[in-house]
Amino acid sequence: MPSDAVALGADGRPRCFWAVGGAPEYVAYHDDEWGRPVLDDDRLFERLTLEAFQSGLSWLTILRKRPAFRAAFAGFDIAAVAAFDEADSARLLADAGIVRNRLKIEAAIANSRAALPVIEEHGSLAAYFWRFRPETNEAPRSRADFVAASPESAALAEDLKKRGFRFVGPTTAYSLMQAAGIVNAKTSRSAAFAGVADEQAAAAEALTRAAKSRHA
Repeated sequence: MPSDAVALGADGRPRCFWAVGGAPEYVAYHDDEWGRPVLDDDRLFERLTLEAFQSGLSWLTILRKRPAFRAAFAGFDIAAVAAFDEADSARLLADAGIVRNRLKIEAAIANSRAALPVIEEHGSLAAYFWRFRPETNEAPRSRADFVAASPESAALAEDLKKRGFRFVGPTTAYSLMQAAGIVNAKTSRSAAFAGVADEQAAAAEALTRAAKSRHA
């Protein structure tokens, strides 16, 4: 049965509908990044920061500004951003290459500082975030199945807020979970679905091994 959740790209490969027919950046992001597990702390912080900056804007805007964001935020090195001072905040507010929103800039710096004790407690940001991974993962079958938040993302957002994180509500938390491969939000008819599912399973196993080693 045909599904409105999937569309064929110019290369004939089936993809989630939102990645087809628009900017080429969306195709590359859908195929190469979205849903693929991210376990590195700094790369996870990048995803978290960019999802927060995206609030109220198009994701395409953020994708196109990502190189400037990386340059402005020290490659999203968590320790480096945590050491930013008022001069850095002023520099960021004057940087036309990024989104110059004072609250979001302040949140990014605050979140880097909040991330440090999380890493100390759990061993990594990935170990912490994956605690909120749903037990089951239902692949979208229609456009109506693409949701903006989930019970797990609401729980993650609530816990992040308690830990001092800002600008991370349930919708932003769910976008992070999708972007960082904690959930597989690709339609099962997407050409990339099976590969992403395998990568997520491997990531879950790696995190389990790391946790056992850490507590051995």
